Amino acid sequence: MSASAIASVSNADLLERRRAAVSSGVASSTAVYADRAFNSEVWDVEGRRYIDFAGGIAVLNVGHRHPRVMAAVEAQLGRFTHTAFQVLAYEPYVALAERLNAMAPIEGAAKTIFFTSGAEAVENAVKIARAATGRPGVIAFTGGFHGRTVLSSGLTGKVAPYKRMFGGAPANVFHAPFPIEAHGVSVEDSLRCLDFLFAADLHPTSVAAIIIEPVQGEGGFHPAPDALMTALRAICDTHGILLIADEVQTGFGRTGRMFGAEHWSVRPDLITVAKSLAGGFPLSGVIGRAALMDFVEPGGLGGTYGGSPIACAAALAVLDVMEDEALCARADVIGARLRERIAAFAGRNDLVATRGLRGPGAMIGFDVVTPDGQPDGMGAKAVAARALERGLILLTCGVHGETIRVLAPLTIPFEQLDEGLDILEDSLRLDVA
Repeated sequence: MSASAIASVSNADLLERRRAAVSSGVASSTAVYADRAFNSEVWDVEGRRYIDFAGGIAVLNVGHRHPRVMAAVEAQLGRFTHTAFQVLAYEPYVALAERLNAMAPIEGAAKTIFFTSGAEAVENAVKIARAATGRPGVIAFTGGFHGRTVLSSGLTGKVAPYKRMFGGAPANVFHAPFPIEAHGVSVEDSLRCLDFLFAADLHPTSVAAIIIEPVQGEGGFHPAPDALMTALRAICDTHGILLIADEVQTGFGRTGRMFGAEHWSVRPDLITVAKSLAGGFPLSGVIGRAALMDFVEPGGLGGTYGGSPIACAAALAVLDVMEDEALCARADVIGARLRERIAAFAGRNDLVATRGLRGPGAMIGFDVVTPDGQPDGMGAKAVAARALERGLILLTCGVHGETIRVLAPLTIPFEQLDEGLDILEDSLRLDVA
């Protein structure tokens, strides 16, 4: 048991302290307070063990505290922790940019710039697109999630809780419906609405960029159909619009490819990355066609902590682990195991009703529905709560909160994966619902 657990610190005590000290604007999906973690296991301050199917919201593809990541961080800590890249540059930043440029699904030569959060990466991708095109407009999609800053929340395709209390949307941001067959929206519907948008609100020559996730994250783990991406690429090429792939959640092996956009038959112009890039250390970036990345004048981009040397060292180790442990291939193996087990839940009369199993690689989601097939956000939340009681950390998402999503580390031992699936099955049982 940990030192803090021996000291009798409880989750309830910390919850009370949190209520007194921390803004209610930041939510936590559980009342559990972490004390230590390793790979796919977490122990709370009371010494209780959990299997982690959340991964810090897709941040821990290489697991908690991977030894090679920790060793790289410790080595960098012994050299220096911060200089600000704009003042004194350093090799880990350059080396990481070189590696990402070589592997990113970008047509031709690529360049990279680093920031701290996914929202920062999105904001700067839009800045680069606007600088390169001289245009103001940006088109995003309903259900998409791009961050919580003013611009990135404006791009996010969901009002509550991301926009409701913060005034009007920023100018020159528009949305088209994302195609989800279960919601009655086809690729043709999405493209028709784009035509309406171009006719009613802004001409294509006023659009700097279209931004889209390869697989919607908060929107419910819905993959972007390749037919949509092929059409968007053609629209972009015809009108000089840039295509941005928001890979903050899909990047670094989660979908079975290093980048989710590799599932498309077309290539984006800019890619935003964050989350699992640095194995739990704050780091994000924009990778793009070199000519685009050099449009902004020196000093127009950056940030005090952008590309932290600690985070860059961690990220270089993450990429080594991804390659040496073949984690992209392992994502497909994990995903197949998840799909086989979860598919068997559907239609059982002793379990909560589920449908819509989906997602590439190990980015797997499915919906909890009412007996008459309607999205059941409260039901999904209840399943996640029962799972937590049994020692499994789960997250929900989706337009109505109806989706259970699985983001287990790609390094999870199979016995722990199966243990987590056993808990999930028990948490779906009607006799405990």
